[in-house]
Amino acid sequence: MTWNLYLGADLTPIFTATPAQIPQRVTEVFRQFLATNFPVRVKAIANQIISKKPDIIGLQEAELWQLFVPNLPTVTYDFVELLLSELRKRGLHYEVAAQNENFSEQLPSSQGNLVGLLDRDTLLIRKGSGLKIIQRQEANFQTNLTLQIGGQPVEILRGWSSIDVNENGRTFRVINTHLETLSPTVQVAQGNELLAGPANTNLPLILLGDLNSNADGTGTPTYGNFINAGFQDVWIAGGEGQGFTCCQDPDLLNAVSSLNTRIDFILFKNGWKPIVADLVGEEQRDRTPTALWPSDHAGVVASLVLKKKLC
Repeated sequence: MTWNLYLGADLTPIFTATPAQIPQRVTEVFRQFLATNFPVRVKAIANQIISKKPDIIGLQEAELWQLFVPNLPTVTYDFVELLLSELRKRGLHYEVAAQNENFSEQLPSSQGNLVGLLDRDTLLIRKGSGLKIIQRQEANFQTNLTLQIGGQPVEILRGWSSIDVNENGRTFRVINTHLETLSPTVQVAQGNELLAGPANTNLPLILLGDLNSNADGTGTPTYGNFINAGFQDVWIAGGEGQGFTCCQDPDLLNAVSSLNTRIDFILFKNGWKPIVADLVGEEQRDRTPTALWPSDHAGVVASLVLKKKLC
């Protein structure tokens, strides 16, 4: 499974604010994060994971939000821990297999508090799956976008994680990533770093992630670059329909689904046979009791089998 969990707020007001506007914009963004209510959404996300029980999950925007209030304990919203805890309550146990830490920032609010955000991409593996991790890699891209925040340049750090997994004497690699959305040039460079780095292997390979590149060929060439490098798209091989994964409204309250692009992928090469692919979190029935969509993205889940070696 791959799923962008949605950080919970649109950060654009902060990216476009003058230094004097930053505290008020931070307050507004944090209020939107509270309104999109990850502690409620995580139950809907867990419902979808439980329905599929994937062995490996790649999460993007697996955030860590913190509110620092003077003279009070720090309030922390750890998306990964909240999800693992919710799954444990339902009897399904996962552990973090690999995790890369990306963009991080702390900014003052207009209320005299400090708000912190850490972006992460996380690979989870299901306990009892019989899969043994024999190597893990966690890294940031060398090419990243730089934006002005409050008059200061800030690098919007992104990255990737991978695990090499042994199962019944066979070893395969899984990569999880989230590529840049605001700069096509940076995004293409990040994709090329993957192709020259962890994806440059003869091992059976699965790439999970939000590539922010349209599968229909419009927009950036990143998706096409992976296909040209020998990757296949599990949705084309085993999915039905258009498979749109992005995007719901920032407040997650749009009445009718507005998913209209396919930018979240499970790509594979070097010996995998796809069986079936499906979306999760895209149906009206998947919403929370408060009508929130589980995320602004749908997740993608697929079953693949590793072909037998030729003697």
